[in-house]
Amino acid sequence: MKRTITVLISILVLTSFLWGQPKANKESATYSPVKQNGKWGYADAKGKIVIEPKFAKAGKFSEGLAAVKIDKKVGYIDLTGKMVIKPQFIQGNSFSNGLAAVRIDKDKKVGYIDNKGKIVIEPRFERAENFSEDLAAVRIDKKQGFIDKTGQIVIKPEFEKARDFSCGFAAVKVNQKWGYVDKNGKYLIAPQFDAAADFSCGTARVVMGNKIGFIDQTGNCIWIPTE
Repeated sequence: MKRTITVLISILVLTSFLWGQPKANKESATYSPVKQNGKWGYADAKGKIVIEPKFAKAGKFSEGLAAVKIDKKVGYIDLTGKMVIKPQFIQGNSFSNGLAAVRIDKDKKVGYIDNKGKIVIEPRFERAENFSEDLAAVRIDKKQGFIDKTGQIVIKPEFEKARDFSCGFAAVKVNQKWGYVDKNGKYLIAPQFDAAADFSCGTARVVMGNKIGFIDQTGNCIWIPTE
């Protein structure tokens, strides 16, 4: 049981790595990254190769673009496989709300580009997540807060970790416990959980002690037996 809880906590708090992956959408379901002979390309829903495997890495499509890696640099291709933003970044997230987080140099900060490759939010963050509901979690001085699409900080960095906004709620971690804030940074559900996922259809999965269950948007718990 302890192993099950540990695995679930790891899944719930998992954040994006090299490719900040988009939430499920029609594009990512239609064209999927596939690996052949050590290279990555894309296949359609029937498994037919539609973009030749030639990339060192390949992310999912989002908003018509996908991050790919060639010669240790990340660029972006469209649904035809055409390189529309040349490989020039060390890291690159998927596009969300019209923007993608990128790191230009290994030891420098993260900023955001538009779908033309233009830097629209100057690199100044230690880490930056995808935009969701027009806000994105960013890390400054080892604390996470949220910015808007102009780069303005709208929720000051004061959290150990922060997840995407969903249904007006964002899960945040303070003093090793997870709760939820609104877009003004006000707590809607006080930090009390050992792990917390995004809200979907009015509920969110949470872990408290050795119990796994769901809460509604008032914080009321509906526990699922785990023993």
